[in-house]
Amino acid sequence: MLKIKRLGSVAAVIGLAAAGTIAATGTASAATYAGTCGSGYSVIDTMDVGEGTAYLTYNSSSGKNCVVTVPDRTGTPTVLDARLRLHRTDTVWKQGVEVDYGTYSYYAGPLYVSAAGRCIDWGGAAASNYTRVDYGVHCG
Repeated sequence: MLKIKRLGSVAAVIGLAAAGTIAATGTASAATYAGTCGSGYSVIDTMDVGEGTAYLTYNSSSGKNCVVTVPDRTGTPTVLDARLRLHRTDTVWKQGVEVDYGTYSYYAGPLYVSAAGRCIDWGGAAASNYTRVDYGVHCG
């Protein structure tokens, strides 16, 4: 009898630990693209940018790309950065045209560029001092 009670106690502890892990991982809301760029845009790439996600979208009718950065916890003011431009080699980004940087509760961006026959540079940051950018990608 004693042996069965110990096994039952161990199983209960393991079950509670697993339930706690599931509950803890389910509390943060994952960043999602919510159609912020407008109708006709489809997500073609995503990038983990710290405490959020940058979404690169494309509209085949207009030929434009669009970028937005969404925090992991929407509704909470977060320092966000979204960036998009035609590819070039300098590291200077034009605020308001190629970069949207600030404290936002829902998203940074949208930023748009027509890149037919060209490559783009895109990326962002969320609650981080490190901005992630992919240079010379999505050429076409």
